[in-house]
Amino acid sequence: MSSDLEADRLLTESLRLDDPRLLFQAFLVLSRNAAARDLQPLVVRMSRYADRDPYLFHVLTGVALHRAGSADGPAHLERALRVFDERALHDDPLYLECAIFATLTLIRPHETRTKFAGYVDRLTFDPAAKARLLAMIGLGDAWAGNLVRGQAEMLEARDLAIQAGRQDVRAEVTAWLVKCEALRGDLAASAAHLAEARALAARNGSEWVAGHITEGSAALHLARGDTEAWVAVLELMVAAGLGVDSGLVFEYRWELATHHALHGRPETAAALLRDVPPAPVGLPGGPAMAAWRSWIEDPADVRRAQAFEAVLPELTQPAERLPRARMAWLLGGAHGRAGRRAVAVRLLEAACAGYATIGAGGMLALVEADLRAVTGGPPPELPAAPLDPRPGEAALTGAEVRVAVAVADGLSNREVADHLFVSVKTVEFHLGNIFRKLGVRNRTELARRREQLG
Repeated sequence: MSSDLEADRLLTESLRLDDPRLLFQAFLVLSRNAAARDLQPLVVRMSRYADRDPYLFHVLTGVALHRAGSADGPAHLERALRVFDERALHDDPLYLECAIFATLTLIRPHETRTKFAGYVDRLTFDPAAKARLLAMIGLGDAWAGNLVRGQAEMLEARDLAIQAGRQDVRAEVTAWLVKCEALRGDLAASAAHLAEARALAARNGSEWVAGHITEGSAALHLARGDTEAWVAVLELMVAAGLGVDSGLVFEYRWELATHHALHGRPETAAALLRDVPPAPVGLPGGPAMAAWRSWIEDPADVRRAQAFEAVLPELTQPAERLPRARMAWLLGGAHGRAGRRAVAVRLLEAACAGYATIGAGGMLALVEADLRAVTGGPPPELPAAPLDPRPGEAALTGAEVRVAVAVADGLSNREVADHLFVSVKTVEFHLGNIFRKLGVRNRTELARRREQLG
């Protein structure tokens, strides 16, 4: 059944049975495909249940208002999460999904695993429900600075969505994977998933997923080193106002303005910043946005560059690991081109360390190229990554990565099988391939490899 037909069925049933749960399930389906304006009628419908089920009322209203750009959205979501805790609603799969949804919408991705993953692991779900939950937890992991774990969770969620025949969930998580894999440096996988996500979104008619596809394509162009294509997509994103849900709407605009300022187009950069309000400090990267904006206005001013660098240590939240590395990279590259070698090396090394910490191998390779341009050093001979195979062996498949991470995290074969919705025999088969490809002899050696992933 298509997502549109599923949503229509749930809406019809919710009216017939006067059931807020069915109405909310319809909202969840629509939220993966519809634009913000299309969600507003559901807010009106759900308002009749504000007293009967305040939790669902506050989640639906909060998400819909947030996507519409209303300042009232977060208050509803905060209230919903208080109700979730007060009433101990974690044993209900629908309410659990709501809580994760609300937490991500509030831009607190680091809380998704710590607060909710344990509940997800203890409950029994059909593949479609588990696909959605794992997708959101994986997104939270990646967003909070653990791209390796996030990628593995999202790949598992994608497989479950395929198994369940849920093209809407598959389209959403595949679109999220595009950016994650580009940042990781898995460019072939990112490109393949970009093509897949585009086809799925077109089949479902999803404006919501299309926005994530655009953001993912920008990351892929940047990771490939195709600056011209990256700037073109960035211009599209800024014009469309993408990034509101993730809090990156200001960062995208600042990125584009920086590019123009550093390439001798100060008027274009100024136009991008003109009449734009200051970025809220509470957004990821927010504490550094004012200093970044000041630097964009005159990137040759060393004092402005120093002031920008001075605020980078204030970016301490998990969701700020990626923007902090990016800001250090921008500053370091500018200093290097201006001949300020020492400060350039310091900042570029900081960017390298930041990207290495979160598993962003694709970005790390680009920063290292800038660092070599400053130092004049030869390309380094890198050791194999923790899950890279031995010479002559094929790379681990997506399924093997998921099994390797789960086993190295201490799960038994039976627990891994239950977690991944496969048989124990399948886990044993994958584990044999993993040991051979990585050149490890047992679970202990695999766990040591896993520790390097963070």
